[in-house]
Amino acid sequence: MMKRLPALLEEVSACRLCEAHLPLGPRPVVRAGEGARLLIVGQAPGTRVHETGIPWNDPSGDRLRDWLQLDRGAFYDENRIAIIPMGFCYPGRGKGGDLPPRPECAPHWHERLLAELPNLGLTLLVGQYAQRYYLPEPGKTLTDNVREYCQALEHGFFPLPHPSPRNRLWLRQRPWFEEQVLPALREQVGRVLSG
Repeated sequence: MMKRLPALLEEVSACRLCEAHLPLGPRPVVRAGEGARLLIVGQAPGTRVHETGIPWNDPSGDRLRDWLQLDRGAFYDENRIAIIPMGFCYPGRGKGGDLPPRPECAPHWHERLLAELPNLGLTLLVGQYAQRYYLPEPGKTLTDNVREYCQALEHGFFPLPHPSPRNRLWLRQRPWFEEQVLPALREQVGRVLSG
């Protein structure tokens, strides 16, 4: 029997759905293996990720790996961790930084990809775009979602702020994130990955 996930990932890598809107052209950045137990849903690749084709290969990724207490080898083991952003390609730059993820990707691809990942035990929703798309109460603020992570856990999700260096102020103003949320996050990730 042919494995469907590799064929689907090839289809994703050839996607040109929103090519006309991408200043650097299409380069979908997605990683997944059929045995993945943890899913990370972020925003969209930045320029460095676009250049290398490696998700979270930037300072935001360094901070995320620190939050998860995972080294690069464990983080990039696609048979344990799938990485499927809301937008698969670099969306371009706006006034305040990178533009939001292109709206075409998630509705077109996510359901099909998730159907091929039967072993997922936890999904990290990194940033507001992933939280708005996946959480049952999309109207809440990112801060509320992160503070009330226990409610999201009931649905298999763990909401996180984006680990961008731009979010230093958010993190500094919310010491409860490091004191309460990060230990719970590490416990959940450790449980899922050791299962």
